[in-house]
Amino acid sequence: MKKTLEDYMNDPSVAHLQMPLREIKAIRLMIYDEQKNMTPDELKKHHDQVKKKAQEEFGIEFVTSA
Repeated sequence: MKKTLEDYMNDPSVAHLQMPLREIKAIRLMIYDEQKNMTPDELKKHHDQVKKKAQEEFGIEFVTSA
């Protein structure tokens, strides 16, 4: 079963923090758990998908240095 953000917010390692920090820490733990077993190729594909979604949804242009 996949954990929800609420599950991470109630995690003992996060529950003692004040609200803004608790939410940030919970999100970071959730992202870590989602990505910890990904291979480098899977991780690159995931990041490319997130980048494409951000470009489409928010009109963000990503520039890389040459």
